Amino acid sequence: MKNKKGFDNRKYLEMQSAKILDRIAMFGDKLYLEFGGKLFDDFHASRVLPGFEPDSKIKMLSQLKDQAEILIVINANDIEKNKTRSDLGITYDQDALRLIGVFRRKGFYVGSVVLTRYASQPSADSFMKRLELMGIKVYRHYPIDGYPSDPEKIVSDEGYGKNEYVVTTRPLVVVTAPGPGSGKMATCLSQLYHEHKRGVKAGYAKYETFPVWNLPLNHPVNAAYEAATADLNDMNMIDPFHMEAYGVMAVNYNRDVEVFPVLSAVMERVMGKCPYKSPTDMGVNMAGFCIIDDDVCKEASKQEIIRRYYAAQLDFIKGLVNKETVSKIEILMRRMSVTINDRAVVAAALEKELITGTPCAALQLPDGRIVTGKTGDLLGASAALLLNALKVLGDIDDSIDLISSAVIEPIQKLKINHMGSVNPRLHTDEILISLAVSAVTNPTAKKALEQLRKLKGSEFHSSVILSHVDEATLRNLGINVTCEPKRQPEKNYA
Repeated sequence: MKNKKGFDNRKYLEMQSAKILDRIAMFGDKLYLEFGGKLFDDFHASRVLPGFEPDSKIKMLSQLKDQAEILIVINANDIEKNKTRSDLGITYDQDALRLIGVFRRKGFYVGSVVLTRYASQPSADSFMKRLELMGIKVYRHYPIDGYPSDPEKIVSDEGYGKNEYVVTTRPLVVVTAPGPGSGKMATCLSQLYHEHKRGVKAGYAKYETFPVWNLPLNHPVNAAYEAATADLNDMNMIDPFHMEAYGVMAVNYNRDVEVFPVLSAVMERVMGKCPYKSPTDMGVNMAGFCIIDDDVCKEASKQEIIRRYYAAQLDFIKGLVNKETVSKIEILMRRMSVTINDRAVVAAALEKELITGTPCAALQLPDGRIVTGKTGDLLGASAALLLNALKVLGDIDDSIDLISSAVIEPIQKLKINHMGSVNPRLHTDEILISLAVSAVTNPTAKKALEQLRKLKGSEFHSSVILSHVDEATLRNLGINVTCEPKRQPEKNYA
């Protein structure tokens, strides 16, 4: 099913835009629109819903650019723990800075940043000072005792009242964050409380792609979302409020269900009554209506669960998650009847390592062909694999050297003699630079370089933990990366 589309992105944009415009019309002075997932680079959605374009949401918002301002939310604990976006390989605070830069380049007004669950964490304080030096206003929101089980206390001067009021100037406030668990909803609800006290007619809506409310609870698309948020202890569940109000089953997740009484209490204070009867009501997600091939989306989602399993194992080794996170994804895999053997590149990489006795890697091209690479004297496994893949895509004979050893050896000497490296082998970024230089005088190297764009959407697996450089380079090429949770042997220059 490689290269097949399972999702109609054009239909999605039309339906989603209409739904959001309808929701804006429900309220008066201001709408706080919480955006779940990623605004302009939702790679998770594009992986589990083939055909979904990662920048769909930002395209939609561009039509409302003059009315909207961006409010970025980040959990102070995530800053302190150096929490990382697995798809980009950067920490949440780095991603917040990246988001600010990208939004501004696209012509959006970034109003401010909110630090949630702020408790004077040293790293959060440093980040706040950095933002202020950039001219960005920063607000602090604090942990609230009893959240979310005590609505009366939360919706009071002792709860949301202690949070700093975020000054906004436009009618549409888009609330986004580097990742899940950042506190976007709590920020929106806190703002509704403060706006009400100031006589502003403000409303709230939620744009969350996952879980897809009108797909079954155990659908692989929804299971993949559970895998993506396993470290947050999130759990998909049937929305009990929706079932009670309408007699219809809808899928939501536990944090939204838990916080709904708080949302209802806030809305009652703001508007006299809550316009929503369930957490599902407050969403504007039309993704489920735009799936055009359910089997394609199911298979893509199962592959994503396997990738998340490998990512969780790696995070466990790094001390970023506990064993329960890995176990939760293992349970999801059993529930979806998938194993690591369903990821073709895993067996290919491990078999190659068994044969050669050295770290290896495998790549499945978008057309389904599998290419392998092994660690050698000149190149690491990932770099060797990259060259092999370009040869296959360019129909170049495998015996041809795309880059002369006369080019590689001086780079090795530079690394060892002057850069303090103990590993003479070239990484993927270094081999691509060497290939680009060779392409100036070598037509075959030029032909190979022209194949790079065809790597997007490929699947990659390494028999050992990748270096940060190799992982980042492969991801920048649009390749989905996994690796075994074991370090490269010292004799191979770990």
